[in-house]
Amino acid sequence: MTTIRTVGIRRGAVPVALLAVLAAGCGNERAGDDVGAHGPSRTAAATPGASANVRCPGESPTPSAPATTADTSVPDTPPTDHYAENHGFRVPIELYGRRRCDGLAAVARIEKALEPLRRRGDFSPDGTRRVLIGLGYDAGKVEAYQNGAGVGFLIDASSMCLEGTMYPKVTEADAFAGYPDGTDCRPPSGGH
Repeated sequence: MTTIRTVGIRRGAVPVALLAVLAAGCGNERAGDDVGAHGPSRTAAATPGASANVRCPGESPTPSAPATTADTSVPDTPPTDHYAENHGFRVPIELYGRRRCDGLAAVARIEKALEPLRRRGDFSPDGTRRVLIGLGYDAGKVEAYQNGAGVGFLIDASSMCLEGTMYPKVTEADAFAGYPDGTDCRPPSGGH
């Protein structure tokens, strides 16, 4: 009589099954999933409802979206690559309410102060940094660096982060509240 041994198969099945469970556990939650049982969501806690925003002084009402003939429908199935989910920690947190108004005012002030440098073609990080410090920002929290043909800057203004680039034809700046996984105004280098 011949006996078939299955012990070797069973021993190999456990590590394979364990590996499959571990690999499947990464990035499998989708928007709309009930995540309450897993603990609070940082995104939900950091993103207040639309009612938290107010119209800031000098801001025009939000224009309606222009009509378009392109198909802008969202697919019914979520993406399978999970890129957005896995890199969400690098998306800045928006400012809301009064802080958003303060951010818009700071951005306008910075763009106006950098305009003479831009017109002169002075795209030196030192010159940009001096102008930003001259606006009253703490010298230890103002960075300026070469960014291609322009100069980039980052300011940790305690109540908000200010970031932008001065290019030969335009200065672009933005105000935000930091990053979900960061401790300051720098984008986090790792996360999930």
